[in-house]
Amino acid sequence: MMGLLMAAGVIGAIGIIIGVLLGVASEKFKVEVDEREILVRAELPGNNCGGCGFPGCDGLANAIAAGTASVSGCPVGGAAVADKIAAIMGVESGGSVKKAAFVKCKGTCDKTRVQYNYFGMDDCRKVSVVPGGGEKACTYGCMGYGSCVKACEFDAIHIVDGVAVVDKEKCVACGKCVATCPNHLIELVPYDAKHLVQCSSHDKGKDVKAKCDNGCIGCTLCTKQCESDAIHMDNNVAVIDYEKCTNCGKCAQKCPAKVIL
Repeated sequence: MMGLLMAAGVIGAIGIIIGVLLGVASEKFKVEVDEREILVRAELPGNNCGGCGFPGCDGLANAIAAGTASVSGCPVGGAAVADKIAAIMGVESGGSVKKAAFVKCKGTCDKTRVQYNYFGMDDCRKVSVVPGGGEKACTYGCMGYGSCVKACEFDAIHIVDGVAVVDKEKCVACGKCVATCPNHLIELVPYDAKHLVQCSSHDKGKDVKAKCDNGCIGCTLCTKQCESDAIHMDNNVAVIDYEKCTNCGKCAQKCPAKVIL
């Protein structure tokens, strides 16, 4: 009986000593966490898509609390989340604009020329290194092998008639499709933008038409119609400045190739 009591006493004493040591260690080595970081993290959607440029929502919350990231840094949450985080941080949200991905190509199967028949892996990044960069004659356009589709976690982009098409209602502007496209055809544009240029070819007009019926021919008629100085030619292709664009539609009406929405 005495042995049992001594064993229990020793175990109890050891438990007390370990508890004290753990308590001291927790105080000595504890990492201070900014309460704002916890509050910001609670407002983030938790998709951990990486579209903000940080390693998941925890990384963004830490950066916002530290002041190294904008309160509107989450593309998934948009303006609503930005406003809530701004209130936590005690700053203005800056009027975050909702965006969506857009594919700058209209080279569908029936409109673009084919230089050869390709049989192989369905991956744009891998096909981009084969001779000619795929079967389509236009080396600037959408290959249609779906690397962007595989990258999207929100089922917001699909290949339709040989060209990637974005569902604006599903798109959260995470930017993964933008980073995946080897031809850099996809960009994030304002969700409310009504007029967009569906071409990325830098060839001259004659060469464009020889490869695709739906390409920008660089005629500059669109630039002459715009009263807001919102559209210019950049290396033979029209480019819209969405901050200046008033959605008047005059550029689209005048475009002879009908590549402006």
